[in-house]
Amino acid sequence: MSFQDPISDCLTRIRNGLMRGKNNVLVPYSKLKHDLVSVLISEGYLKSCKKTSLEDKPMIDVELKYYDNAPVIKELKRISKPSLRKYSSASDFDLVKGGLGAYIISTNQGLMTDKDAKAKNIGGEILCEVF
Repeated sequence: MSFQDPISDCLTRIRNGLMRGKNNVLVPYSKLKHDLVSVLISEGYLKSCKKTSLEDKPMIDVELKYYDNAPVIKELKRISKPSLRKYSSASDFDLVKGGLGAYIISTNQGLMTDKDAKAKNIGGEILCEVF
């Protein structure tokens, strides 16, 4: 099965798992998706992840995070799409939900949040927004 946008697929699986109250979701493995999930973990939006395999296909087992039986992630949406890429310099990053959320940025130094990219003064492609 081929996906046109594997990042959107990853975000949708996480969103759907949170809406259904699941503890874990499986996402097809790629280094970019693993790095994306790792950034979400380091920011406190997800619990953990580990690389597993299902029917000899590498997968990422993502453990979702809840607080008072409500998902920690309220909103997770794709910004830069294959049909319309969105790039920004470090000085142009806007606050997400008044500074409560974050953008995940793909830079030449790897994936990071907008706050980290601004601190390092590097721009990149805005992959997604999380709140």
